[in-house]
Amino acid sequence: MNPRWKYNPIYLRIKYACKQVLLPLIIFQFVRCLILPSTFDVIILGLFAITYVAISLDWI
Repeated sequence: MNPRWKYNPIYLRIKYACKQVLLPLIIFQFVRCLILPSTFDVIILGLFAITYVAISLDWI
């Protein structure tokens, strides 16, 4: 099977867009955690980071 057609092209566009949006969100959330840390901020930062790594390593 051709790897190009392994996934739906719409799915690949959404995945790429999420990857591009997540990096600035991770940076912003990290700065926010440094300035005013709270449990909620750390959890959100962790979720963003795990999602970004999962997309980068093709787990999702």
